[in-house]
Amino acid sequence: MENNETIDKDTFVEEQENEKDTPDLKKGKKKHAKEEVEKLERELAEARDQWVRTLAEYDNFRKRSQKEREALYGETKAEVLSKLLPAIDNFERAAQNTEASYEDYRKGVEMTANQLLETMKGMQVEPFGEAGERFDPNLHSAVMHVEDGQYGENEIVDVFQKGYKMGERVLRPATVKVAN
Repeated sequence: MENNETIDKDTFVEEQENEKDTPDLKKGKKKHAKEEVEKLERELAEARDQWVRTLAEYDNFRKRSQKEREALYGETKAEVLSKLLPAIDNFERAAQNTEASYEDYRKGVEMTANQLLETMKGMQVEPFGEAGERFDPNLHSAVMHVEDGQYGENEIVDVFQKGYKMGERVLRPATVKVAN
C-alpha cells in the first residue's frame, strides 16, 4: 500500500509541477502566436501595398501608352498628308490653267498621277490587280463573271478598280471581272 501511496504522491508532484509550468508555457505559446499573427499582418500589408502600387503603375502605363498612340497617329497622319500636298498642288495648277491644250492638260494629269503613285511607293504602298492575273479572293473582289474559252479559269479579264496593299496588308481589294 505504501508503494501505491508513493506513486500517487509522485504523480501528484508531477501534476503540480506541470500545472506550474503550463501557464508559463501557455503564455509563451500565446506570445509566439501573437508575434506570428503580427508578422503575417505586416507581410499582408506589404503585399497589399505592393499590389496597389503595381496596379497604379499599370494604369499610368496604360494611359501613357494611349497618349503616345494618339500622338503617333496624329504625327503619322500629318506626315502622309504632307507627302500628298505637292500632288494636290499640281492638280490645282492644272485645274486653274484654262489656256492649256488638251494634250498638255492630259500630260500634266498623267504626271501628277505618277507623282502620287511614286509618293505611295515611297510609303511602301503598291497597286495590284492586272488583267491576266489569277483571281485571289483575299486580294480581289469579283463583281462580274464571264464564260469565255479564250481565258483560263479564274483569270482576271478586266480591272475596274486597282487594289492597293502595304506590305502584306490589303488596303483595298481590286475590283475585277473574272473568267470561269
